[in-house]
Amino acid sequence: MTRLPAFLALLALASACSTSDSSQTTAAAGTSADSAATKPLEPLDTTRASAVTPQTDTLKVVRQRHVFSAPGTPDMFTVVLRGQSVLNGEVTFTITDAAGQTIFREMLSPADLEASMVYEMKSATATQAEREAFVRRRLDTFFAEQNFHRPALGPQETYAPGDLDRATWDDLRKRPDAVSFHYLVGKEDRRRIAWSPLKKQVARLPGFGG
Repeated sequence: MTRLPAFLALLALASACSTSDSSQTTAAAGTSADSAATKPLEPLDTTRASAVTPQTDTLKVVRQRHVFSAPGTPDMFTVVLRGQSVLNGEVTFTITDAAGQTIFREMLSPADLEASMVYEMKSATATQAEREAFVRRRLDTFFAEQNFHRPALGPQETYAPGDLDRATWDDLRKRPDAVSFHYLVGKEDRRRIAWSPLKKQVARLPGFGG
């Protein structure tokens, strides 16, 4: 048998090793690329709480059930104070019936609730803490029982042209079970509202004086 020279045998062996190493390297690189391509992306975190939610700026909530739009079925009266601070927020006053429908909504400001503080002040100025405490107290007592009246229109009241039309007035006068709600806005704006079965909505009654 013909023998290859020693140096040719060594050259052939080196070539074989080089081919084997190159194949292994390419295969390893291909495996790594395939793995990166097929690896699923991390899902978005949809369960994490948002940095800002409708509840984050809620400072105070006061709720009270009271008969208003339907005899024997209480509605939910709610005031919600939202904002960065008690004195610089906004107050939402809503009435929701037993079916969950909002039948009345009004936006107020802390200043609307704070204005009447002047009648209680014993000095010319009040501290921020005193003002905040007064606003919170106004909210706590906003739905006091004394603010609800039955009948909605007193027997001594007479009709005067204004926000309420005569037909609605006359209809309410015939309903001894009609309930009105009174609330003070600012220093002297004493508002009152009642449910009108005739119009099927909340009606604003003439103010009830100072």
